[in-house]
Amino acid sequence: MADGAMRNRQDLSDSIARWAPADGIFETALPRIGLVRSSSPTEPIHTLYPPSLCLVAQGRKQVTIGGRAIVYDEASLLVVGIELPVMGAVVSASEAEPFLCLRLEFDRTVLGHVLASWPDEPPSPPAEALGNSAATSEMFDAAVRLLALLEPGQDTEHLAPLVEQEILHRLLAGAQGPLLRQIAAGEGRLGQIDRAVRFIRASYREVFSVEDLAAIAGMSLSAFHAHFRAVTSMTPLQFRNHIRLQEARRLMILDGMTAAEAGFAVGYDSPSQFSRDYARIHRAPPRQDIARLRASYAAAG
Repeated sequence: MADGAMRNRQDLSDSIARWAPADGIFETALPRIGLVRSSSPTEPIHTLYPPSLCLVAQGRKQVTIGGRAIVYDEASLLVVGIELPVMGAVVSASEAEPFLCLRLEFDRTVLGHVLASWPDEPPSPPAEALGNSAATSEMFDAAVRLLALLEPGQDTEHLAPLVEQEILHRLLAGAQGPLLRQIAAGEGRLGQIDRAVRFIRASYREVFSVEDLAAIAGMSLSAFHAHFRAVTSMTPLQFRNHIRLQEARRLMILDGMTAAEAGFAVGYDSPSQFSRDYARIHRAPPRQDIARLRASYAAAG
């Protein structure tokens, strides 16, 4: 990494550390800007990633979706095109050098406004919903200037949208440009798959068929299968199960539901099938996994 990029990255690390003084996820006063800090590596945790940019200032994280694993760190950035259930783990962090990350959730209207000033380009091939590429000195610099607007006395209302647009411009000009164009358009294969994903997110407790999803996406059944897997690295039913099992885990941890209660609440008819699927995804049966998580949370304070 060149000296300028290293200085800008260090400045971003310092800014994130200031506004995220402890481990956790912090929302900021800037629209759709969040900060993440972790002082140690974490166990793989299933979570939902919204359409967003993740820019790491320090440390390293790995996300896995389906059988595909992506590592992003202080030399790279991650772009998420549609809401995805992933397994994420911080793999490099310490008290002295914590994992520090800025997340910008995309607003399709803002992205479309930025894209309107760009020349038309021929349609790009269907993009995978996750992409990572090198982070530039200019990207770090823009992120630093964005967080500087959290300081008192700044004209945040007027300046923050301009810096956000600069960040989007830089993404469009880089390797993730085709993916951002498809996010903004809401059309093409990514847009069609996104419609199916939104339906699954809203209706995962209900009974529906893959044929229903293909109709919602406006595709033939064979094309839908192929493109859904290309975009998400999962089959439609695997995707639904990931959503169900993440929600079931939340219900057991936060609401104190039993495994059977949580399974029925998210749409399973068979407790044994729920337990099998849960162990396959979370690597332990429900009771064992929840007990381990609660012990971990208690130890953390």
